Order: sequence, then C-alpha cells, then structure tokens
Amino acid sequence: MGWWQLNADTLARSRFTLSPFAETLASLKLLHAGAGAHPGEEAWLRAHLPGYRALLAADPVTAQLVHAGLGKSWIADFLAPLPVDGEPLEQTLAQIRATDPAKACAQLRVSLAGPLPAVLERDDLPERAAMLLEYVWTRTVRPYWDRRRRVLEADVVARTARVSRGGWAAVLDSLKPGQTRWLGDNRLQVNVQEYPPRDISGAELVLVPVTPGHGWVFWEEPRRYAIVYGCSGALADPGARSVPASLGALLGTARAEVLALLASPMSTTQLVAVTGQSLGSVGRHLRILLDAGLVERRRAGRSVLYERTAAGSVLVEASRRPDTYRS
Repeated sequence: MGWWQLNADTLARSRFTLSPFAETLASLKLLHAGAGAHPGEEAWLRAHLPGYRALLAADPVTAQLVHAGLGKSWIADFLAPLPVDGEPLEQTLAQIRATDPAKACAQLRVSLAGPLPAVLERDDLPERAAMLLEYVWTRTVRPYWDRRRRVLEADVVARTARVSRGGWAAVLDSLKPGQTRWLGDNRLQVNVQEYPPRDISGAELVLVPVTPGHGWVFWEEPRRYAIVYGCSGALADPGARSVPASLGALLGTARAEVLALLASPMSTTQLVAVTGQSLGSVGRHLRILLDAGLVERRRAGRSVLYERTAAGSVLVEASRRPDTYRS
C-alpha cells in the first residue's frame, strides 16, 4: 500500500478546494473507462461517450495518448497539475501546453510502465492533451458545472463539519473507501498500490472532491500534495433512480428518495442538486421527516445539514429487501 507520513503542521494546513480542472480530468477518466458506477454516470455516458469515441477514432494519436497517459495505476504527471484556488481552467491548460515534450514522453513511459509506442514519439503531445481536456470541459462538464459545483460545495461543508466532531483522522479515513485509511502514528494510507512511503510533514495537503470516478493522488514536491476523491451525494439520473418500493409506498417516492440519500449529512442545496427536485419540494419533505423523527439537522458554519436518525436508518434498511425496488 502507498502511505504518507504527516505531522500536526500538515493537518493544520489541510484544506478543501474545488477545481473545474480536476472535475474535467475525472470526467476524462470516466469516458476512458466507458462504464459508470451508478445511474447518473451511466446517463452522462450515454449522452457523451459516442461523441468522445468518434473524436478519438478520427485521431488515433490522441487515442494512444489517452491510453498511455491514464495508465493502469498512474496518471502521467503533466496531465494532472495540482489545482490552485481560483485558477481558471484556461491557465491550467496553458501549463499543460507548456510542458517540455521530452518530459511528457518520459512521464508517459512511467504511466505505461514500459516503452512508449512509436506513434507517441513526437513533440505535440502536450498540445494534444490540452485540446482533448478542453473538449471534455466544454462539451461534457461545463453544461453541468453549476449543479455539480453545488454538490461539491455541500460535500465540503459536510466533511468540514466532521472535522469539528471527529478530527482530521476521521475525515481522511473516509475520503476514498477501500483506498484511504488512517493507520495511526500520523500515517495516512492513500492507495493500495505498492509505492514507497512519503514523508510530507509540513507540506500543504489539498483535498479535492469530484463528482465522477474514484479519485487519485498527486503532488508538487516538496510543498503541496493532493487527494482527489469522489464526493458524497453522487449525481443521479432523475429518469433512472429507484427507491425501495415499500418505502416509496409508505412515504411517497420523492420523500423516500430524500430519506434514502441522507445516510451522510447533506444540505438542502445538495439535495436539490442531486435529486433534481425543486427547493420547495425538498424543504417540505425535510420538514415532514423532521417532525416524524426520521432525520435531524445541525448547523455547520453558515450551512444546515440533514442526516438520518437511528429510526430513519432502521426504516430505510428494513425496506431494502430483495425484489422490493421500483422506478
């Protein structure tokens, strides 16, 4: 497993940030994989995968570049510059374009863990990579960015509140289930790959949520390190969501959906973004669920977060029996 050694200074400097570029790279990874983890990703792929595949079919060099750059367990460094707060995506793409071609080829060999195909021994790979990422942003991410940003912001609010309750260890432990894990003694497992440990004591640790995929880690030694992780409240497909039929019959499908989503804290804004329901509808559902003792609310800074109570969780789990789901 790969793990990082932290200290109190690193944790004190840890912070969350939103990054349109990280969202774009995560979306490219999802397009490259071609299979979604939930109905929302599958719906997005149905809309955008044909155009993406047609683009690569017309440009076999870029197709080889994507295959090499995303690798099996390592992303070529020049494809994943560390996000900076407030940095326009265009500036990040300019940084990619400015990569020395020889350096890009060397990094691609690392991500491939082997020799570079002859078709990629060329000087225009950084420009091709930037153009592809610009396509992914313009065609497949920007039309949804306002909604995605609300979901990401709500995830940050919920996790920041968790810091105050359980400390940074609890938050870091839950970022990427099966990947990140707090090992004790100021050690953080960041993936399951057999990489040498890194001492990042005193460095800045940046946590970047994205809506698609399962995330990755990257860094600018020795000052800044980042963990990109899939946020909670993943975007769902309003036409394909399902809820337990018995729970829907009891509460109504829309209200049951809200209750089912509140396994982890979410704000009203996040629920609106994830469910596609109106603000008024979500507010009414939450008031009824609160009155019934099925959810509880608490304030985190300027946001109000809702989460299922023990009674609400019992109700949801009891309804999750085989053959009880309907659209």
